Amino acid sequence: MNLFLRFFALAAAVLLLLPSCHGTPDTPAPVNIIFETDMGNDIDDAMALDMLYKWVEDGKVNLLAVMLNKEGSAPAEYIDIMNTFYGHPVPIGVRCGDAPAKTGGVNFAQVISDMKDGAGQPLFARSLPRCDTLPDAVSLYRQILSEMPDKSVKIISVGFLGNLGALLENDCELIEKKVISLTTMGGWFTAPNAEFNISGDLDASRKVFAGWPTEIVTSPFEVGAAICYPGESIEKDLDWGIPHPMREGYLAYCPMPHDRPCWDLTATLYAVEGAEWFTVSEPGIIDVSEDGLTTFTPQSDGRHRYLSVTPEQAEAIKAHFVEIITRKPNNLQ
Repeated sequence: MNLFLRFFALAAAVLLLLPSCHGTPDTPAPVNIIFETDMGNDIDDAMALDMLYKWVEDGKVNLLAVMLNKEGSAPAEYIDIMNTFYGHPVPIGVRCGDAPAKTGGVNFAQVISDMKDGAGQPLFARSLPRCDTLPDAVSLYRQILSEMPDKSVKIISVGFLGNLGALLENDCELIEKKVISLTTMGGWFTAPNAEFNISGDLDASRKVFAGWPTEIVTSPFEVGAAICYPGESIEKDLDWGIPHPMREGYLAYCPMPHDRPCWDLTATLYAVEGAEWFTVSEPGIIDVSEDGLTTFTPQSDGRHRYLSVTPEQAEAIKAHFVEIITRKPNNLQ
């Protein structure tokens, strides 16, 4: 299939995923989301994607695409496995060009992609015949954003910022016209440390925080670290008698017992359900230094904000995450 026809097919797939853009007084319109992830580096990416599928089923989210900023074929294969398991054929864009990417921890995406059943066949079903012909993320961003109404899309980035930095180079006006906000998991404001997502592609991080034309709200390291998902719930509550790609990924990522910080889940929660769960800073400017440190300076006309949580908020958010993640998707009920 040539490039034009492939993009046409993807456009049709996106349109089929979109319910009406208009809500009612009792039912708000779903939020249009593009999810940017370094899937395979940490299992919280998969947990955040689980929540997005559930919100799609609740009518809260139109998941327009999943964009990958992780190297290799396994992340795309894992997303295809997740799409198939949850019953949502979401378009996938792969890492753009030669942007740097780090490997963190066990690549659970590779583990799950390689798992076999007793007959030596792939354990998890796929929908795509192959993942090496997927469009690059920047091309897919352009195609999707150009077709969406103005100021109608929220981007959630829970990985590296290379794809968004590449998009920003030539498509700043398109971003400003179509995107409402960018929510990131990144930064560290309570300690003089470079956070993984920021330092993983430092040039892109500095470029995005300096030049992104819409609001940026970031959930920093300390927020996710304060909310640890109970590993016991993953083991017991998701044991549904069938192989579960997120559960198996969690078990593969780190030896059990293991409670995982909810870094990526917090950014995703804010983008979809808003500020009610968090303490949100005043507006200001987030600066990324040459060594990857992040600092916040209050400024009345600043486009940046960051999240924090009280102990009470952290407990409420954790309970909310467990409620969402332990719920079976519609196609398994």
